[in-house]
Amino acid sequence: MSAADKVKPAASPASEDPSAIAGNISYHAQYSPHFSPLAFGPEQAFYATAESVRDHLLQRWNDTYLHFHKTDPKQTYYLSMEYLQGRALTNAIGNLGITGAYADAIKKFGYELEAVAGQERDAALGNGGLGRLASCFLDSMATLNLPSWGYGLRYRYGLFKQRIAKEGQEEIAEDWLDKFSPWEIVRHDIVYPIRFFGHVEIAPDGRRKWAGGEVLSALAYDVPIPGYKTKNAISLRLWDAKATAADFNLFQFNDGQYESAAQLHSRAQQICAVLYPGDATEEGKLLRLKQQYFLCSASLQDIIFRFKERKPDRVSGKWSEFPSKVAVQMNDTHPTLAIPELMRLLMDEEGLGWDEAWDVTNKTVAYTNHTVLPEALEKWSQAVMRKLLPRHMEIIEEIDKRFREMVISTRKDMEGKIESMRVLDNNPEKPVVRMANLCVVAGHTVNGVAELHSNILKEELFADYLSIWPKKFQNKTNGITPRRWLRFCNPELSEIVTKWLKTDQWTSNLDLLTGLRKFADDEKLHAEWAAAKLASKKRLAKHVLDVTGVTIDPNSLFDIQIKRIHEYKRQLMNILGAVYRYKKLKEMSAEERQKVTPRTVMVGGKAFATYTNAKRIVKLVNDVGAVVNNDADVNKYLKVVFIPNYNVSVAEVLIPGSELSQHISTAGMEASGTSNMKFSLNGCVIIGTLDGANVEIREEVGQDNFFLFGAKADQIAGLRKERENGLFKPDPRFEEAKQFIRSGAFGTYDYTPLLDSLEGNTGFGRGDYFLVGYDFPSYIEAQARVDEAYKDKKKWIKMSILNTAGSGKFSSDRTIDQYAKEIWGISACPVP
Repeated sequence: MSAADKVKPAASPASEDPSAIAGNISYHAQYSPHFSPLAFGPEQAFYATAESVRDHLLQRWNDTYLHFHKTDPKQTYYLSMEYLQGRALTNAIGNLGITGAYADAIKKFGYELEAVAGQERDAALGNGGLGRLASCFLDSMATLNLPSWGYGLRYRYGLFKQRIAKEGQEEIAEDWLDKFSPWEIVRHDIVYPIRFFGHVEIAPDGRRKWAGGEVLSALAYDVPIPGYKTKNAISLRLWDAKATAADFNLFQFNDGQYESAAQLHSRAQQICAVLYPGDATEEGKLLRLKQQYFLCSASLQDIIFRFKERKPDRVSGKWSEFPSKVAVQMNDTHPTLAIPELMRLLMDEEGLGWDEAWDVTNKTVAYTNHTVLPEALEKWSQAVMRKLLPRHMEIIEEIDKRFREMVISTRKDMEGKIESMRVLDNNPEKPVVRMANLCVVAGHTVNGVAELHSNILKEELFADYLSIWPKKFQNKTNGITPRRWLRFCNPELSEIVTKWLKTDQWTSNLDLLTGLRKFADDEKLHAEWAAAKLASKKRLAKHVLDVTGVTIDPNSLFDIQIKRIHEYKRQLMNILGAVYRYKKLKEMSAEERQKVTPRTVMVGGKAFATYTNAKRIVKLVNDVGAVVNNDADVNKYLKVVFIPNYNVSVAEVLIPGSELSQHISTAGMEASGTSNMKFSLNGCVIIGTLDGANVEIREEVGQDNFFLFGAKADQIAGLRKERENGLFKPDPRFEEAKQFIRSGAFGTYDYTPLLDSLEGNTGFGRGDYFLVGYDFPSYIEAQARVDEAYKDKKKWIKMSILNTAGSGKFSSDRTIDQYAKEIWGISACPVP
């Protein structure tokens, strides 16, 4: 039966009446068809519904674009290699305030909104916290009516879809674009040339020009981002790489040389195929650098075009005005090439001299640092850079030269530090370009993403630069959007919050949550809170059963760690703790077990395809679960589950149902973390170290409502030194857990290489660099405190309420307001 058989088609693009919305959905099913006319199952209903919602978004997007064009405010352009958007349907209708109307409209076709929304596939444009932060930021920019856009790449196959097999994690390509995305609007008129390779030509007047090589096209796809209860909708502009018909060699094709005939088309497809392609090979490194340059060049050409478009009389003489109209924020070091690319466009295309171009660039770009891990601070081979981007390498060399000259002429005392501070590392064995150093030298502002992290940047990583530019460094503690991460993903709890605060204004003013504190001992609130949490736990238990086949008990303590698998995040400590718990349970009598707090330990996250130890951790969690969950003696008291293919939609089920969340990275390693904020906001208690934003969360929610353990950041270097000197004495419980795994209790897989990373005092892949052994005793003791606290239901619910009540600071609205005022210098520009 077709949609038209159920509801008469009628175009009503802006209506908020359920009957008119249903007519518009039917209209799209019939007149914007993607399926055969008689098909209208849940999938077809989703696409037609999404296109109906898109009508609302397009109207707002057009109004916003025209308003920005007319008023010509200073605008921020946010460059990020990742965006982790999640499903868009429920978020869009929630922000537009038409959820109820759409739910009623969809019922006219015999469907529930939840079932239709569940058909949507998460956009595979990101991996972890970096991408999800960027998406939260876009939501807040739109909600605060800020003139701002996001720029990214349109990855066809994403990072990967994770499948768990007997051998452990398997990676398969994401399929989010196998049909199409109903949210994106292709802009066939927004196309820019992107050059690779080639050479630099010098004109008689000395001006330099990049020529030759291969040229591809960047084509824009816009994804509208609606603000919450506002008329503004901004854009996430995604670039796709294309070659033209002229690049197709018909002669070669007809000669049977099919692959070489379409060589440039094939290279174009590679650029936006996969997020973070493996870079173990020379080709992989080249492709990653191509991706980064492709994003930067297309975005900056577009930014300059828009700058000129708003006032067509803007010519080269007015470039000093550029920084008063444009702010470019580089999200981590991936978009660093925006610096030499802006310099190239200003000098080679617009005719500016070096000093003027440098002044414009410096006042325009700013850099957010997200890591202190040495391997994540990007360094590109100078040879690869020179081969792919010869003009940019010249510009980088000049930036490096002028920086060194500036230090020598103004800071004689710093001469000894120049080699570590400069942009180029000319080590003859491995000459590289240090991208973080380039960002610090060229940007007007550098910010960290939590108080602790920003202090480490100022006191350690970038300390020498601080003495030259004391005002360049700031902190901007990360935040999350309360719309997606409480209002929409946890409707039961958000209704309770609204009821007790007597307002729903907390959705856009999260500081109002402190009003819950005065009810923290109220028995009526306790009963409602517990019922909401149980509803979320049941929903989570159903998801676990659906995706793993494991039945879990909603009355057990739900203990969750979901994040990218990495040794510094210490999922290994979590699973060693679970192994120790299992061994102790096996040693108890039946009577002793009955006094134990039943617990379900859940771990989720993707291990990078080439990160062997991370993949071993994923396998270990699954192997432990396979034994524990099938052990009739203990599986009433402990279950261990690996949640496959962690993404935003999975997080939206897991976080509301969580009661204890593990944020247990080695202190000083996690820049901020944002999932910790999401858990806390949803009334989940954290067990964690004093790392990243944990420090500030504990301050806000109260130290009695946070289970703290582990070494502090300022102890880590000393503890590593002690380990090197053979002074570390492992706790017997730690040895017991490792030995139990070595005994073969969890199968025949050889975990020796993984466990060996925890052994010895020094050496590559040894010496327990992330201090799992040192922190293990205090971790086990903190978990024992958790078990005791959970037995006192009244105390636990109060802790849960106070976590939500203390989460006001961690709204991305607060973060973005600070960026706007203190880094970008932009103001709200609401559509009238």
